[in-house]
Amino acid sequence: MAIAELNGAAIDGAESFHAASKAAFGFPDTYGNTMDAWVDCLSYLRDEDAMSKFRLKPNEVLEIVVKDAAVMREKAPDLLDEMTYCVAGINERYEDYGEKPALKLVLR
Repeated sequence: MAIAELNGAAIDGAESFHAASKAAFGFPDTYGNTMDAWVDCLSYLRDEDAMSKFRLKPNEVLEIVVKDAAVMREKAPDLLDEMTYCVAGINERYEDYGEKPALKLVLR
């Protein structure tokens, strides 16, 4: 299983979240630092044109681990909720294409 790790203690808002995401997922330099761009980059992990350093096999899942998630929830609760919502939406998109969900969010 592929794993991307975010340090929730270092995330206090959108700017730090997107910087951490770009580093953890290997998003391209053209990454737009928005949740729409985050969703786009994680929606094609099984395609050749992937916008991430991760390239998943058909049944493989990328585990997104947020360490110190409780600290992130204190500092940026709306952002953690939005991230959870987006992961569910991305997995639904994979299912719509007849694929298995590709993301698993783990809050530690």
